[in-house]
Amino acid sequence: MPRPDLPPPPPPAHLRAWLDESAVRADRARFLRDLGQRSLGVGRLLVLWAVSAVFALGWSFVGMALVAFEAGDPVSFVLGAVFLALGAGVLVPAGFWFTWGARRDREVRRLLYAWAEAGRDPAADSHVRAPGRSLTWLLSSFALGAAGLWVTFGVALTARPGEETYGEVAYYMGLGMILWITALLGAAKATAHYRWAVRAFGARPGAPAAPETPAAPETPAA
Repeated sequence: MPRPDLPPPPPPAHLRAWLDESAVRADRARFLRDLGQRSLGVGRLLVLWAVSAVFALGWSFVGMALVAFEAGDPVSFVLGAVFLALGAGVLVPAGFWFTWGARRDREVRRLLYAWAEAGRDPAADSHVRAPGRSLTWLLSSFALGAAGLWVTFGVALTARPGEETYGEVAYYMGLGMILWITALLGAAKATAHYRWAVRAFGARPGAPAAPETPAAPETPAA
């Protein structure tokens, strides 16, 4: 059952034949526009980055706990336990938030695919293809992934014994992993949407074929 704040699923095919065609087309265009924004809008990209920022905040507390534990004295151990508890208090809700968002995305995609198959309207379909939004997701994910890989491997390669502690190296490597995993999710979503749009709104069976160009008359042999 769809969530109450999401558009309803399209009516079955045997019922659409009894409904007003213009009303069904208008509903399809409106719902596709709404679902396309929910799936691949700029706001959805910012939400993904916000979840990543919360994970990074929680991991920062864990990193401070690791550095404190490495000090070895009782006061640092107590501080490390406090930082570790704070990190868990941030990471656990962030995990639930991420899971909720993933389930919602799956429901949005299911409705988007169902409404796309409910008819054909070039004006409405052009909004759902959204090549500009797909490119925005892809390029921003590449930039974020490059930054994450630089943080992950750059810190590991430049770390020197006695200058950086194991806790600091683990913190930066974990932070870089959060960045490039977020980038992988964004790039995968943009690529999957583009591939689906090409399949869903490309030429379908039964579409009129392009007119053939008549062949030029052969020149009789001399």
